[in-house]
Amino acid sequence: MSDLSPASPFAAGSASVRPLDHFGRAVLRCPAASLDLVAERLGIVLPREACRSAIEADVAALWLGPDEWLLLAADARDDWVATLQARLGDAVCSLVDVSHRQVALEIAGGRVTAETLLASGCALDLSLRAFPVGMCTRTMYDKAEIILWRRAPDRFHLETWRSFARYVEGLLHVAETEA
Repeated sequence: MSDLSPASPFAAGSASVRPLDHFGRAVLRCPAASLDLVAERLGIVLPREACRSAIEADVAALWLGPDEWLLLAADARDDWVATLQARLGDAVCSLVDVSHRQVALEIAGGRVTAETLLASGCALDLSLRAFPVGMCTRTMYDKAEIILWRRAPDRFHLETWRSFARYVEGLLHVAETEA
């Protein structure tokens, strides 16, 4: 079962990569003038600070741009987005179900850190100081676009398009063996 809680199942000895179970995913686009109304109707917090996340009512909202959020819900039903769209009513926004477009991986570390594994293909400074817990961003891992979200000091949630998933996971496993 997927979970949005920050507990990590990995052993303290080495970094690991594992696929996560199904998540409901939706991309929300909303102008600033509608943010309060949309957040109220959806019953979630929409982070307003760049590259930050918020979790409320088992839904995570990741800020991806000035008017764009990725909404994640663990173990969401197939009609999850339709339910959210009904709540929105006449609010000025766009909500698109992308649940099957992406897959999620979890990268967690122990002696070999998650940052070390991710540094094998990501040029960002992923130190805890530069990329604190709760931070998220759209970036590249080698040649694939990813969304990277730091869930805990030693754990990241990585979203990538389904067509790039084996490529990204394979490169991370190579990095595991070389670390």
